[in-house]
Amino acid sequence: MQNYERHIALAGARNVRDLGGYTAIDGRQTRWRSLLRGDALHALTETDIEALIAHGVTTVIDLRNPQELAREANPFVGNARVRYENVSLFSALAPVEMMAAQSADFDMGERYCHALDNCQPAIVKVLTSIANAPDGIVLFHCTAGKDRTGIIAALMLALAGIDEKTIIEDYALTGTIFAPLLADFHARAVARGVPSELAHLILASTPHSMARMLAHLAARYAGVTAYLAQIGLSDADIRSLEARLHA
Repeated sequence: MQNYERHIALAGARNVRDLGGYTAIDGRQTRWRSLLRGDALHALTETDIEALIAHGVTTVIDLRNPQELAREANPFVGNARVRYENVSLFSALAPVEMMAAQSADFDMGERYCHALDNCQPAIVKVLTSIANAPDGIVLFHCTAGKDRTGIIAALMLALAGIDEKTIIEDYALTGTIFAPLLADFHARAVARGVPSELAHLILASTPHSMARMLAHLAARYAGVTAYLAQIGLSDADIRSLEARLHA
């Protein structure tokens, strides 16, 4: 039996990792090399690109907004071997700094709850793209691989029957893997005018943030399957998503 590494080491991306190898409540294990979550890919080397394609990547879904795309272009645009799609996942949300200023107890979990409520068309588009992707690995990513990517990863793992503790641990891995780059991201945020304390809050991967989103998913929508049906995914697409992560 082949042994897989969860974290895929690349020269030009820090936080690309596999959603395989997690044990569901019913005892089944999520399939390796089917879904990858990741951070920005603009700095990938040619060797990195070839390595991802060799792993089996056939679809890349970029969750960043047009401004991010303009600053840091995705290297898979125009690649004949990979299907590329861009869905700006947070386009319906106010800037995070504005959201934080309007909330007495803001953390990123609050933003994730707002995304579940207000970014449903974009979430549907991403999940439909995953459901209908060709054979091979689907890699979805944003900038740090934490917030937009974290929401999609959590929904997929929840649909696969992974328990909340494991989903939260998968989310929090970014805090460990991405730690060497956090100082640079913090400095860039402060340079944009974000207060230092708020920048720390925005960049954190605290378990509470994902726990807050999962609690909202359960309380308001009665869980992930009901949520996906309510926002417009077909039964066939939901079954395809489940099949994408189960062996």
